[in-house]
Amino acid sequence: MTKHPDLLWLNLSPSLECFNRPLLNYLSQTLKIGIWEYIQTPDEPTSLDVPLVLLHDYLKNQDRPVDLIGHSLSGFLGLLYAQRYPERVKSLTLLAVAPRSALDWQAHYYALFETIPCSRQTILTQMVYNLFGYQCKKKIPSFIEILEQDLLSSPSTYSLFCQSNLTFQSVSVPLFVCGSRDDMVVDPYQFKGWQTFLNRGDRLWQCPKGRHFFHYYYPQDVGEQILQFLGSNVKLSLINA
Repeated sequence: MTKHPDLLWLNLSPSLECFNRPLLNYLSQTLKIGIWEYIQTPDEPTSLDVPLVLLHDYLKNQDRPVDLIGHSLSGFLGLLYAQRYPERVKSLTLLAVAPRSALDWQAHYYALFETIPCSRQTILTQMVYNLFGYQCKKKIPSFIEILEQDLLSSPSTYSLFCQSNLTFQSVSVPLFVCGSRDDMVVDPYQFKGWQTFLNRGDRLWQCPKGRHFFHYYYPQDVGEQILQFLGSNVKLSLINA
């Protein structure tokens, strides 16, 4: 059997990996971190079915259940997996994940594209400000390039032609959901919707600011909360054993 990491980071958006790095670096000081990554090719249909199968192919070879973590759409993949295969998931940590759908930044991008008569470049510039806050003009092109790459390589279930109808039910594994109070993708109202799905031992936590990529701007604050949750999860497992 393959020896598994302490925490497995799910990544469906390789172009956005740079925004995960500060948190991963912080967590790696305490935990052995593994990264599971999926890159969608242009010829593949936009769906979470393929990455879900591939993730199961990987995790079924692990010697025991694993703690999963993911941001946005990657976190939603973890939710779907935990719903189908709870026996293979020790706990699930979600960052900027909506409680009732696979909502991601691309959903807002396409909504603007449909309603506002602007160029692609103008809308992407607006998305940079929405997702990351104020940026100096010299940095805008690099942010836009990253978002454009994600539009091409991420299996987002939103496009001009269709919108996601994926939903999920409560999961039985310990759950920790993190958000940001100024996130425009998963706003505070949507974040409160998680309360319906919480079980004993589950936790909700909001970063005071940081927008959709709050874990990039505040890796230590987010990391400390994650480590506390994982530690509590271990203690609860010992009590129930």
